[in-house]
Formats: sequence, C-alpha cells, structure tokens
Amino acid sequence: MPVPALSAAEIHRAFDAFTGEFGQIPPMVSAIKKDGVPLYKLARKGEVIEREPRQVRVTGYQVTRIELPEIDFIVNCSKGFYVRTYAHDIGGKLGCGGHLSALRRTRSGKFTLERAVAVADLKTTPRETLLKAMVSLAEISLMRGA
Repeated sequence: MPVPALSAAEIHRAFDAFTGEFGQIPPMVSAIKKDGVPLYKLARKGEVIEREPRQVRVTGYQVTRIELPEIDFIVNCSKGFYVRTYAHDIGGKLGCGGHLSALRRTRSGKFTLERAVAVADLKTTPRETLLKAMVSLAEISLMRGA
C-alpha cells in the first residue's frame, strides 16, 4: 500500500492514539499459549486463532526521524507490549500499513545498555570492571519484589 504524503502532525496524532493504556491484540507469533500450545507453533502450521486484546501501556514515545516511508521512533512501554504490533497498528491508523525494519531493545526493567558488556569484551575486560557491571542478587531480589 503506498504511503501518502503524511504531515508530522498526522504522524504524531497516530502515535498519540496509542499512548496511555489501551488494548493490544498479541500477534500469532508470540509465546502466549492456547490450550497449552504456544501461538507461534500454531502459526507455523498456518493456523490463526482469535486473540483477546491485552491491556498494555505506553508512557511515552519520541518520533526521532520522518523520511517517508520511514519513521524512526523510541517508545517506553509496559511488559507484555509488542512493538511490531504497535507499528502495525500505527500504520493502520495512518491508512498505509506499517512494519518494523529494525528493533533495538535498550532497556528491560532494570537491565539497561549502560550496564551491558559486549561478548567480545568478556575475555579482555578486567574482572573488577565486569563485577561492577553485573546485576547483584540483592538487585534481582528487589526486581522481583522480594
């Protein structure tokens, strides 16, 4: 479907429609189970089942680049959120469809890129530096609400 000449205001209105709490229908290629079987296994067999919307939350977004047909954005979202579905839904709102060409998770809960260590650096980084980057058992306990 061709992408119309969308204005920045139209694009922001579409993103605004998916801000706050809303229902999001999980994709067929998800780990959600139907009768004990993950949906992605059913999808591989060509089966499609009806999925109920799940409540998700977007606490913020930032459109960082608009060069149609591409739009780059950052989204801050709740657990259980499907970014590919988000792009699809925004594309639907814009009337032209949407998909992701790239996805980079920069944070998951308390885990951030700032504390990440590249695999190549594991052999060469001093032990003390690696230990400082690690998430302690105390931090993990706090993450789990213990």
